[in-house]
Amino acid sequence: MEEKAKEREERPWGYFEVLADLPDCKVKRIVVYPGCRLSLQRHRMRDEHWLAVSGNAVVTLDREDLPLGRGGSVDVPCGFLHRVENTGAADFVFIEIQTGDYFGEDDIERVEDDYGRA
Repeated sequence: MEEKAKEREERPWGYFEVLADLPDCKVKRIVVYPGCRLSLQRHRMRDEHWLAVSGNAVVTLDREDLPLGRGGSVDVPCGFLHRVENTGAADFVFIEIQTGDYFGEDDIERVEDDYGRA
């Protein structure tokens, strides 16, 4: 059986690939370029679990800053403000596992954004 190529979604901070999109979860591989960060955001319909694969970052979780490096993980409960910022010199790569009732990109409420999307 031939594996389908993963669709890469470009963003101003890096990119992501959807590894699995199932009725009960969605799994993404997310790459954040050095010096970049995602918007400060929250979700209303999903929880997320992040597992760091490589690089170093600071995760903001409801206004608390937490260092995150290879092998580390963080849980992002539904409704919590969160952001990840690459603080290293190499790409920061992490796996995001979404659980909940809905996994659409329109379940992102941006509070602050470096790229004019808030």
